[in-house]
Amino acid sequence: MTYSTLKLDQQNQIATITLTRPEKRNAISSQMIQELLAAFDEAENGPARAVIITGSGKSFCAGMDLDCLRTIASQSLDENMADSRAMARMFYRIYEFPIPVIAIVNGAAIAGGCGIATLADFTLAAPEAKLGYSEVRIGFVPALVSVFLRRQIGEKRATDLLLTGRIVDAAEALRIGLITEVVPAERLLERAHEIAAQLIAASPTSILRTKRLLRRFNEAEIRAEIELATRENAEIRATADFREGVASFLEKRDPKWTGQ
Repeated sequence: MTYSTLKLDQQNQIATITLTRPEKRNAISSQMIQELLAAFDEAENGPARAVIITGSGKSFCAGMDLDCLRTIASQSLDENMADSRAMARMFYRIYEFPIPVIAIVNGAAIAGGCGIATLADFTLAAPEAKLGYSEVRIGFVPALVSVFLRRQIGEKRATDLLLTGRIVDAAEALRIGLITEVVPAERLLERAHEIAAQLIAASPTSILRTKRLLRRFNEAEIRAEIELATRENAEIRATADFREGVASFLEKRDPKWTGQ
């Protein structure tokens, strides 16, 4: 398949997915969501025993694309539900992917970008990386990511990050369990390949069954919560606060909230 928002390279049983929109800080678009789903399908059907995902340029992924934000502010509920379901499929695909996934966070990983990075089985971040969920700052709800974040770092810490929308550095992200390791920027790829080599050296059947077991413990709960979060993700887009949040963000001004 030909991709326009990412690059897929498969060598030595490692599939590397690189987001290739550096001019947009690798922001998520509808096309990127579909291409990520396709790239993971291609990796699963190929020889890969490990997947690495990273971003080109200075960012990992800065969240939703501005053009997408403009569009969803005027969409119908049905259109927003369809968009929300596509995003949910992407997140869940990364989470339940049968092959281990290693994320290399080379820069900012914000909102949905932070979701992609932290849903990987291993998340490596450069010391200068910034991570967080800024959705409440633009009148949005970090609905889908909350399903997984509560399990990753606990409800108290998840509440802190999601309600404040604050951005944390790599050191704090490691301390609270959001990432796996802090690695010097120049060693990120090397360290990812070291982990991949450990995974490839293990039994592929054992890796598959162990990861599947870990995911099945909470499978029913997670699927039900994703459905709830998907609807919340769509419904918030019809509110006045969301429209004002998007407008103020695009216009680079302070928002004037109405609470509606």
